[in-house]
Amino acid sequence: MRVFNFASGPAALPLEVLEQARDELTDWRGSGMSVMEISHRSKAFMAVAAEAEADLRELLAIPGDYKVLFMQGGATAQFSAIPMNLARTDACADYINTGAWSKKALGEARHYCKINVAADGAASNYTSVPLRADWKLTPGAAYLHYTPNETIGGVEFPFVPQVDAPLVADMSSTILSRPLDVSRFGLIYAGAQKNMGPSGLSVVIVREQLLGHAREGTPSVWNYQAVADDGSMLNTPPTFAWYLSGLVFKWLKRQGGLGAMAQRNRAKAELLYATIDSSGFYRNPVDPACRSWMNVPFVLAKPALDKTFVTEAAESGMTNLAGHRSVGGMRASLYNATSIEAVRALTEFMREFARRHG
Repeated sequence: MRVFNFASGPAALPLEVLEQARDELTDWRGSGMSVMEISHRSKAFMAVAAEAEADLRELLAIPGDYKVLFMQGGATAQFSAIPMNLARTDACADYINTGAWSKKALGEARHYCKINVAADGAASNYTSVPLRADWKLTPGAAYLHYTPNETIGGVEFPFVPQVDAPLVADMSSTILSRPLDVSRFGLIYAGAQKNMGPSGLSVVIVREQLLGHAREGTPSVWNYQAVADDGSMLNTPPTFAWYLSGLVFKWLKRQGGLGAMAQRNRAKAELLYATIDSSGFYRNPVDPACRSWMNVPFVLAKPALDKTFVTEAAESGMTNLAGHRSVGGMRASLYNATSIEAVRALTEFMREFARRHG
């Protein structure tokens, strides 16, 4: 029996996608082979790759002057690839620190260029986004990097920054959850394992004018120009993850696209936050103006009940609700494949648990 999976990543995938992959696993399109067994340079797989890119471009309305790269290493690899491609060794890049993942990104970038932490959410214990008026930006910065949604802390930017430098965003946990104006960004990157597909694949969407500036010594597999020139086939790509992500893109189109997904995702988040706020038993620590649609952390009035909550939830068919080990408590991730029915089941369980233990 399928459970309601609230994992933060690798996360739930649409059941339709899993069933199609299962049905095609050993005999893909009548080839007598799995899609995992065919050459990435064969006409058959090249068509899969081209179709996946076309569908992603359609979903996000990606302008023609942007390249879409399908890469390995996850978003963490991009923490290094970005400064290697966009910043000289003597250049300065601005970073906004709103939590665990932006901190990791700027920490890695320090190995490659000068870093200015233009704003830091430490004063709020990373429960809010620093006011835009308080940011200390660097004139002529190579780029400004931010993390629109922090999966661990559940803090989400309620706005897209307007800055002079190229805007770089780690959208691993928000991409494809709602419409997005790609033209406002110099570069968007995202690990696939939350809203796009399985782990092992990352997508980079980069404005063409930012290509061709990688510093000497940048490995070819991390050089955006080299990857773009070879159609993301510079080395053997994660073909099965690419194929599965393509199925997810098709699924999103069948759901009505990103406008429809935004309505569903907002409804899921509002239902869960309303349950938390009205309970007197649960609490979300994040500034209401900066609450994440995708990752909802919450604590219980009696922390000693944390393990009981997780155990009883699992027994009721709801898994992966324990908070990140660095913060504790609970966390429900509400990515695209998590249904409103799953959230309703969770909120019903939460109310009953509070009644019994409050």
